Amino acid sequence: MDLMEAIKGRRSIRKYKADPVAEETLQKVLEAMRWAPSWANTQCWEVIVVKDPKVKSELATALSKGNPAFSSMTDAPIVLVLCGKRGISGFYKGQAVTVKGDWLMFDTGIAVQSLCLTAHSLGLGTVVAGLFDHKKVEEILGVPQNVEVVAMTPLGYPASEGAIPRRKEIAEFVHYEKYPGK
Repeated sequence: MDLMEAIKGRRSIRKYKADPVAEETLQKVLEAMRWAPSWANTQCWEVIVVKDPKVKSELATALSKGNPAFSSMTDAPIVLVLCGKRGISGFYKGQAVTVKGDWLMFDTGIAVQSLCLTAHSLGLGTVVAGLFDHKKVEEILGVPQNVEVVAMTPLGYPASEGAIPRRKEIAEFVHYEKYPGK
């Protein structure tokens, strides 16, 4: 699968088969994250791989009521909990050096994109869940104070394909030389 095929073909998957994901396949997904770019090569992300059905059920209880990813947390053979180390990305000599402060969300997002595209290229599905009680997940998994849970994604073989979402035309989001209207 070429890169544009992966980018255009990846969907949010919410229904998974019970089929296990081979360790070698999981390692390929994690290797893709390893090579994601980051601020000053800080690589601030960390991943907790959850396979234990009991722990996956606990994680599912942290999702907000009505979150469509609820059943995928327990149905998928793996849940990846994506974290970022605070105070590293976007910092120089202990000080935040951008108006955005900690850059961990940006860097973690790049790593998650690498995860999702690689998973798709290997025939796996993902859905990035962000609407949940982050503090509860941190407690369930024993995440230390200097690390922040950013997102969770089930990982497994899709039981059904996701719908193709409408995409904006390039002209709807690209501006040349300056923002229009000023």
